[in-house]
Amino acid sequence: MAGTYVTFVDYVNIGGPDTGRQQTFTFTLERGRCRESQRSIIPSTTLKLCWVTMPGPECKFSAGTSVICCSWITASLARMAQVFVYGTLKRGQPNHQVMLDGTNGSSAFQGRGRTVEPYPLVIAGQHNIPHLLNLPGRGHCVAGEIYAVDDQMLQFLDEFEGCPDMYQRTLVRIEVLEWEGERTAPEETPAADRIVQCFVYSTATYSPEWVHLPYHDSYDSQGEHGLRYNPRENR
Repeated sequence: MAGTYVTFVDYVNIGGPDTGRQQTFTFTLERGRCRESQRSIIPSTTLKLCWVTMPGPECKFSAGTSVICCSWITASLARMAQVFVYGTLKRGQPNHQVMLDGTNGSSAFQGRGRTVEPYPLVIAGQHNIPHLLNLPGRGHCVAGEIYAVDDQMLQFLDEFEGCPDMYQRTLVRIEVLEWEGERTAPEETPAADRIVQCFVYSTATYSPEWVHLPYHDSYDSQGEHGLRYNPRENR
């Protein structure tokens, strides 16, 4: 079982309150030890990752049950940046797959949230793209999802979002609505109702007429607005 893998993880906190959470991680398994991998990754495989408290980076692998137990996962998450996505990168939306693709880097879903301050979320342009206008205080508190991402994924997202020309990555305060992410300490309470700082791809380089478009509090490409997103491959 030695080799480098991308795993779309069913992350189970054994005996704990977080059973059934889905995360995505990149790792290298060598002689029964897990080593964090920053790069990608073929072949890919699907395994179950189970958190146990144990010193050091040792791992246990059971081929019969496809279970790996690692203690490096918390330290790995602690080094990752938090990104708040509100548009096509969310689960169930047209571009979510790029968040799961290990060749782009590592990302882990942490929970749902909304912006503390209201912002105008508009659907604009020839391809009906959602844009969060950098006009705090106008519009609605916008709902979205919080992810922990590594440096490689963050760089990929910068390129994917056309940063800094089309979007700009800025820190925004996000109110946590539901939290599924890894706690940084065993005694820490779940982060629901907390305020966290996340990177958000908003835009200050928008057409002036966009300010007069309808404002949304959440985005769904199949929503009642009727403005269907035009995928990149169709342009």
